[in-house]
Amino acid sequence: MRRWVLGGFAPLLLLVGGRGFVTPGSGATSTAPAYNVFHLTAGAVGSALVLRGDRRAIRCFTVGFGLLDLYQALASRRHWFPEAWFRWTPADDRQHVVLGAALVVVGALP
Repeated sequence: MRRWVLGGFAPLLLLVGGRGFVTPGSGATSTAPAYNVFHLTAGAVGSALVLRGDRRAIRCFTVGFGLLDLYQALASRRHWFPEAWFRWTPADDRQHVVLGAALVVVGALP
């Protein structure tokens, strides 16, 4: 199941990162260049893990990225690093909480 989830999530990260460069300033979410690079990098790593099929690595990535999403929501509210580089919006915060919690749960399931 984790491979299936990451198989859908990783390309979404690539699309979000690419969209930020192609249509900067559009939509309700941040399109800061550093944030776009972050999404592209995470999407590429996630895609590579799915193609490789390493179950343990996929699990670690899923839980780790979920925790990172939750951190980003908290960091945005507390004005922690990398707020100045990523320039999160309230829409980003909502997505980070929902996706972060979902990824942690999926990754933690037996």
